[in-house]
Amino acid sequence: MNPYESDKLLAEYLLFHYASPEQIIPAGVPEMALYADFAIRTVSQTLQVDLLPKNARALDIGCSVGRSSFELARYCTEVIGIDFSHRFVAAAKAVRESGYAEFNRCEEGHLATALRNFLPSEIDRHRVHFEQGDAMQLRGTLGSFNVVHAANLIDRLPDPLKFLRLLPSMVRPGGQLILTSPYTWLEDYTPQANWLGGFYQNERAVTTFNRLQSELPDFLLLTTKDIPFLIREHARKFQWSIAQASVWVRR
Repeated sequence: MNPYESDKLLAEYLLFHYASPEQIIPAGVPEMALYADFAIRTVSQTLQVDLLPKNARALDIGCSVGRSSFELARYCTEVIGIDFSHRFVAAAKAVRESGYAEFNRCEEGHLATALRNFLPSEIDRHRVHFEQGDAMQLRGTLGSFNVVHAANLIDRLPDPLKFLRLLPSMVRPGGQLILTSPYTWLEDYTPQANWLGGFYQNERAVTTFNRLQSELPDFLLLTTKDIPFLIREHARKFQWSIAQASVWVRR
């Protein structure tokens, strides 16, 4: 079973995307609030707004439960969010329809707190459309975009190189490509032969970032940035990671 269809991960990712820092961070460690709101920061800290044309289109591929897609709608008049998980897409669609996310925050064992959080009223959620799809086999009628945003996706694909090779046809000249990833290569998701980095080749260390530079010749690298983030499992257990964001412009 795809773990991203499970009750556990659905609840964790709804919390990750839609909870406020106060709802995630223990009261005794307020400094951890710096690492909340990743699904917002992966747009706000990377998107080059001054490069966007009027009526920009955006694709949020690997959109999970949708918070970054809604953030993109602050700047783009049309946003398509695509995820492989049917349950994640259904949850994102429910937020689009209602304007709020409902989820349970695990406290300990089977103890949980029910939460309901509203999207900011200034976001026009009707600019966003969600659908289920495969990042390596996207439907041919999607068209092209001024922004393609793929947050923490590449190291969860069976063949990330196949995805990278789709990008030149999807990003319009002058358009932006935003990739973030902690580069956590695991054979549970990606056969080792398909890893972009994290191995030696002819006694030379191959890193994911260097591989991205060689595999994206149609793009000019604008900037990179480390974006730390937290995923809360329960009141006393968190996953802390650092995604590297890279922002590229289509030549």
